[in-house]
Amino acid sequence: MVLSSVVVLALVTGLSVVFLYRHLNGNLNVVDLSDELGERPDKVAAEGPKDPINILVMGSDTREGEGNDIDGEGGAEASDTTILMHLSADRKRAYGVSIPRDSLVTRPDCRNGEVPGGDDEMWNAAFTLGGPACTIKQVEELTGVFVDNYVVVDFNGFRDMVDAIDGVPVCIPEDISDPAHGINIPAGEREIRGAEALNYVRARYTLGDGSDISRISRQQTFIAAMAKKVISGGTLSRIDRLIGFLNAATKSLTVDPGLENVAKIGNLGLQFQGIGLDNIQFLTVPIEYDTREQFRGRVVWTDEADGLWRKIRNDEPLSKRLTSGAINAANAPGKGPSPSDAESPSDPASPSGTASPSGGASPSKEASPAKPAAPDAEAAEQAAANGLCA
Repeated sequence: MVLSSVVVLALVTGLSVVFLYRHLNGNLNVVDLSDELGERPDKVAAEGPKDPINILVMGSDTREGEGNDIDGEGGAEASDTTILMHLSADRKRAYGVSIPRDSLVTRPDCRNGEVPGGDDEMWNAAFTLGGPACTIKQVEELTGVFVDNYVVVDFNGFRDMVDAIDGVPVCIPEDISDPAHGINIPAGEREIRGAEALNYVRARYTLGDGSDISRISRQQTFIAAMAKKVISGGTLSRIDRLIGFLNAATKSLTVDPGLENVAKIGNLGLQFQGIGLDNIQFLTVPIEYDTREQFRGRVVWTDEADGLWRKIRNDEPLSKRLTSGAINAANAPGKGPSPSDAESPSDPASPSGTASPSGGASPSKEASPAKPAAPDAEAAEQAAANGLCA
C-alpha cells in the first residue's frame, strides 16, 4: 500500500519519487532486536506458493510527552494494544489476533536474562519492562509462533494518520462519558479524528464491564474501518490525503530491518492486496475471567487458545468457532474501495464535508458510513456493550 501510493503520487502529480522515497525512509525508526531474543521457535514449513508471515503489531501508548497525556493517566511507556497479524502462505486469508493487556501469563525471562520473568504477570508488563523485544519473546514462548516482523505504532502518530485521511467512520450507540479521564464522545454515526479518535480507542472504564475486552472490539473495528478508508477511492484519489497519511504513518513506526524501507513495507502491503476485505479478520484470543479474588477483572487464556495458536503455527484456516465473533474489514463502518466512490483528483472534497474533532460538523454524503444490515438481538446487545453499533 505504501509503495503503490508513492507510485500513484509520482504519476498524478509529477513529484520526484526519489525525493519522496528518501523522505519516507528517513521517517522510519529501524531497530534490530535479534540479539535480544535468545532461543526462538522453529518456523513451521507450510504448503503454498510463498511462506506464511507473522507480524507482531504493538501500540506504544506513553502518557508522557507533548500530546500524549490526553486521558489523565500518567506513566511510563506501555503497550495496551498487541495484535499478531498472520498472512497465509496461499495469500487467501489474514488474521489479526488481539491479546488483551489484562491477560495473566507466565512471562519468560527476556533480553538475555536482563529482565526476569514471573508468574501471573500482566501481559503488557513485558513491554513496560523490556520494550518490544520482551513482548516478542513473550509471544514466541507462550504461543510457539515465530514472529517474522514487528511494528511498533506510536499513538500520537496513530492520531496523525487518522487526521491525514480526514477521520475514520464509527458508529457509537450511546454517549461515551468518562469525566475522570477527560473522555466525552457523543453517540452517532460519523467520522472522528484528533483527540476524539484517540479517546475512542482508549476508553474502557464506563463501557461494558470496564475491562479491556470491550475496548479491543472497538480497536479492531476502528482499525478495520481505517484500512477500508485508506484503500477507498476517496483516499487514493486525494493527493493531500495520500501524502499526509504516508508521512504520518512512516513517522509513527518503529520496525525491524526486514521492513527497513518503504519498498519492503510496500511489498508486504501488496501481498495483502489480493485477499479481499472480507478475508481479513480480527479476533481475540479465547479468554475467560480469572476466578481468583486477588486477580479480579483479569483474564486467562482458555484451552481453545492452544488450538488457535496451533492453527496459526501450522498456517491452517481457523474454525468457525474461533472466528464466530471476528470483525472483518468488509463489514467495518464506511465505504469500501468501490469504483463509484472514487473522487476526481482535480476535485477534492470540500473541507466542510468532514467531521470536526468535536463532532460538530456533519459529514458529507461521501464520508457517511454505510448502514450495516440489521443484526439479531444477541449481536446488537453485545455490540452495544462494547460501545459499537451492530
